[in-house]
Amino acid sequence: MSRKKIVIHAESNAWDKCSRCPGDKCCSYITQSIDTPRSLDDFDHIAWQMAHKGVQVYKDEDGWFLLIMNTCQFLQQDGRCGIYETRPQLCRDYSNDYCELDEPAEKSFKYYFKTYDELDAYCRKRFKRWDKRFTS
Repeated sequence: MSRKKIVIHAESNAWDKCSRCPGDKCCSYITQSIDTPRSLDDFDHIAWQMAHKGVQVYKDEDGWFLLIMNTCQFLQQDGRCGIYETRPQLCRDYSNDYCELDEPAEKSFKYYFKTYDELDAYCRKRFKRWDKRFTS
């Protein structure tokens, strides 16, 4: 049995597609590239970052990223941008021709830590001394 992927295409423009978005996609977070963590200290630093509300971490084909869950202050209830004509350049450069409404970004994540506990469990397996880092 073959599965058919359902893709929603905007018939008219970006405004139309964004208005059909449930409002919990691209305008509800920002990402920040981080150096590839290798050492116990690197992961301990990420644990500190993830101890803060709304911070997640993922790795995809482009590298490692902080995912900061914080909705844009200009996102309107209908899913549209409240400052569309004067929005920042990064927003202008973004194309929603193929966006998270079509397929969730996390499908391409190699690692995805949504919670501190998920990262902690990963680090316990990766580093034998993870729990001993607090003792001299």
